[in-house]
Amino acid sequence: MEQKNLTRLSKYLSLLLRHSPETAGITIEYLGGWTDVQTLIQKVNQSGNYHLDMETLEEIVRTDNKQRYSFNQDKTKIRANQGHSIPVDLELKEQVPPEILYHGTAERFLDSILEKGLLPMSRQYVHLSKDEETALKVGKRHGNPCILEVKAGDMHQQGFQFYLSENGVWLTEHVPPEFFILMKK
Repeated sequence: MEQKNLTRLSKYLSLLLRHSPETAGITIEYLGGWTDVQTLIQKVNQSGNYHLDMETLEEIVRTDNKQRYSFNQDKTKIRANQGHSIPVDLELKEQVPPEILYHGTAERFLDSILEKGLLPMSRQYVHLSKDEETALKVGKRHGNPCILEVKAGDMHQQGFQFYLSENGVWLTEHVPPEFFILMKK
């Protein structure tokens, strides 16, 4: 399948696995965030907009540059690794974060962020990156980018919980403004 069609199909899978499973009539298990692979393939094909088979699904999981998806061990179930707006428990273990993490955003959101901190908005968690480069890419998706440095180590020492998703995104429920070090543009 050509890359353009794989990208479109991957975005559709992201919609189904993270936000709107009912769109295709699939069910996401609360514990683990899993759905049945064969049912997913069947429902995607019934939609009439895409053709999906196991080989294509494996290619999407393997080649996705953000590592959005993972299979269970026997590849009978699939899930999105993070970014859900629907309630799921990915069974993530609390982790000790690095001293500094980064958050990419658009300049137009800065006033609100500096007043209220980082909030998960429609997602379950605030997403933080381990490096500036990734944060900059995220910020560019939303407009003129800015990077916020977050004192994650200090937050953790004060009792804030952090989780590391399978694809390397750091997750926490909220980042109060006092934990920002500096802004970079």
